[in-house]
Amino acid sequence: MPTIKIKKKDIEKVKHDLKENLSKDYKIKVVNENAYLATKKPQKKYPEVKLKLKKIKKILNFKKELKKINPKLKSSYDVIGTIAILEIDIKNLKQKKEIAKLLLKTNKKIKTIVRKASEHKGKFRLQKYEFLAGKKIFTTLHKENNIQLKIKINETYFSPRLATERNRINKLIRPNETILVMFSGCGVYPINISKNTKAKKIIGIEINSKANKLAEENIKINNCKNITLYNEDVKKIIPRINKKFDRIIMPAPKNAEDYISITKNLLKKKTFIHLYLFSELDKIKEKRKTIQKQFKFLHLKTTKCGQQSARIYRVCLDLKNND
Repeated sequence: MPTIKIKKKDIEKVKHDLKENLSKDYKIKVVNENAYLATKKPQKKYPEVKLKLKKIKKILNFKKELKKINPKLKSSYDVIGTIAILEIDIKNLKQKKEIAKLLLKTNKKIKTIVRKASEHKGKFRLQKYEFLAGKKIFTTLHKENNIQLKIKINETYFSPRLATERNRINKLIRPNETILVMFSGCGVYPINISKNTKAKKIIGIEINSKANKLAEENIKINNCKNITLYNEDVKKIIPRINKKFDRIIMPAPKNAEDYISITKNLLKKKTFIHLYLFSELDKIKEKRKTIQKQFKFLHLKTTKCGQQSARIYRVCLDLKNND
């Protein structure tokens, strides 16, 4: 690559003069009153010198580079700790690996690339993943809202997209509240609450033993002192809990509304309930009214906090016992 020598004061003039003949791959070097620029080919008008200039590090943009490979593919992906989960729907293994390696290049914090190979299925709402590039590790340490979580993506349901929603709940909690979290998974809601609020006591219930074991580890990682976990079926243990709560969180949108009736003996006069559900937008109001009528809850707020598919949204109903 030819390098020309000019006066420092003439940099802008020369850049305008040469335009497309200047190389964009190398930095301009300034020494005293002189400047050195890389050109694509020799320039008779300017003296050429033997000098190596520093290359400009190109920052690749995943979205733009992906379009070059296949413009029809989604560029969205989730990041859990050092693991990236691609949403690309493609059968060509060679192309999938090419895309995964591209993502590794464009995001240095990512060490493992997998692809969603199924929808969330079964009692524990787990997904299958196809490993594509990087280190074949499915365990990572994820950070959100001042906490750290050990996550095994193939053993527990976890969505990093809900960090903002979890922080919204944190901000609603008042000092000395006693809180129940149904379907507590890896402990993400109880630990968020423990570390970011002045709640008195948090109880988490989770049927998935592997997820509950992770929750126990995460409690130790975050040094939480006010959380008690139960590795049991919600329906079986709740009749044995002789306690009333200031707040109940039900973050299992697929079927959480089926469990509202068993909370009856856990409610105080003004217990808050955060009920998550999947619904089409035009049916949310109807669902909410049915729940209110059946359980005499006061509706405080409806928050849209994600999307399951083109028409189905995840929403949280903030309710209050009024019985």
